[in-house]
Amino acid sequence: MGTTQLESVPEPKYWHLRTVLSEALDSEFSVGEILPNERELAARFGVARATLRQALEQLELEGRLQRRRGVGTTVAPPRVGVAVGTEQHDWPGTAGDAWQSVDCAHAVPPTAIADALESGREEAVHIVRRSRTSHGQQVAAELLYVPAASVPDLTAIDAPSGPARARAVLRELQRLELEGQERSVELGSARADDAKELDRLPGAPVLVVTTRFVAQGRTAAISVATYRADTCRLTFGDPGGMEIHHGPERQAS
Repeated sequence: MGTTQLESVPEPKYWHLRTVLSEALDSEFSVGEILPNERELAARFGVARATLRQALEQLELEGRLQRRRGVGTTVAPPRVGVAVGTEQHDWPGTAGDAWQSVDCAHAVPPTAIADALESGREEAVHIVRRSRTSHGQQVAAELLYVPAASVPDLTAIDAPSGPARARAVLRELQRLELEGQERSVELGSARADDAKELDRLPGAPVLVVTTRFVAQGRTAAISVATYRADTCRLTFGDPGGMEIHHGPERQAS
């Protein structure tokens, strides 16, 4: 890396540095590469380390950088696309699904979920827990609520608890003909359990994607997926495999 001095600009110095650093990330670094230490970066750009830290914190908030204890500051991978407007309808667990089954419990769901499922507020349902990773980092956690009426033959399957039980629930669910699905997205704050699972602080911004799956004229399952807001982006329609890079110099592929 060469030496670059910041010119006098009207905007806050840390914000201008953030822009310069962002361009450097695109042109000089690859995903996962470790940045020079703060002393070296501050010397390169001719700024105080406090200003540098502000810029780095902003880039971390935007999902451009990751700070890992014992490793340092690394370039973050591209954001994971979260499709919210696609016309493609599939059951969870079908071929090409990016989620991994973690566990399955049989418990009473939250009141709002029970009301949406019309399963009775005291009736236990199957709660499948799944996770989604990108470049070795967990970026989302999902709870899939499936009433017993949607998987009536599940008891005939030899499926112990844990991931095997979760996969069994998903296989049985796919026996139903999916008639449609409705999806909503909202910005939220990570609860304590979400924050721990996603390696974020409680209150960190998250995207909450709720999907209602319809079969046989009723709600067959409800998915509540929580995504790290700093690692994900919304896509509308079929993205066609397009990948969007951060910097102005790169072209979409």
